[in-house]
Amino acid sequence: MTRVLVVEDDEPQRTVIAAHLGRAGLRVVAVDSIAAAMTVIQQHGAPDVAVLDVGLPDGDGYQLLARLRAEAPNGAEIPAVILSAGVKDTDIARGHAAGAAYLTKPFIASALLAAIDRVVAERRGTPAGW
Repeated sequence: MTRVLVVEDDEPQRTVIAAHLGRAGLRVVAVDSIAAAMTVIQQHGAPDVAVLDVGLPDGDGYQLLARLRAEAPNGAEIPAVILSAGVKDTDIARGHAAGAAYLTKPFIASALLAAIDRVVAERRGTPAGW
């Protein structure tokens, strides 16, 4: 079962994301900050994929992604989806430059699931959906 770390500071949004992913059969841990995410990593190990908000109370999703990849075992291989309200080309390019899929809010659940499938498959070197 794919383990997903969701880091989103907006509680209703976090609840919706976790519910969609859980219904899809993914094992989800959802937290509201970088500090909470790092605690989860230290206690339970690296996730299979991270879904990260950009604006967090103690930093941003890009900082967290860099930290996850630097500090977690095999961290450089953690695939990620950035989920943000930023819709400018520069916002999207920044997500891709960080090696993450990028989705805008409000999001479509099927698009988030497809992005997770794609980034996990890319890490494994297999086509998405296989």
